[in-house]
Amino acid sequence: MEMDAPTFEKLVIDELDRLPDDMVDGLDNVVFVVEDRPEDGSLDLFGLYDGLALTERGQYGMGELPDRIILYREPHLAACDDEDALRDEVHTTLVHEIAHFYGIDDEQLHDWGWA
Repeated sequence: MEMDAPTFEKLVIDELDRLPDDMVDGLDNVVFVVEDRPEDGSLDLFGLYDGLALTERGQYGMGELPDRIILYREPHLAACDDEDALRDEVHTTLVHEIAHFYGIDDEQLHDWGWA
């Protein structure tokens, strides 16, 4: 599947807007970023939470750089055959990475079907 970066970013924003309010309202000092691929160039990683989980924070906030949730465009496109599948995968990736912000690990996500 092919999709240019601006169109993919719009799709990510659309899917982010569709997430439940109680999932996104608690996000504090987090930015969402779209990149083409992970640093290693692989197509195996759809997203990454780069930050300190809410459960690990003590004194946090003043002057801290924002946490980042990164979605990788090319791995998503390589894994999906059409836009519906792409939207589903982006949705799953957003939920997965937001869960890491809240301190939920991969094992729990796997048990719940989100890994």
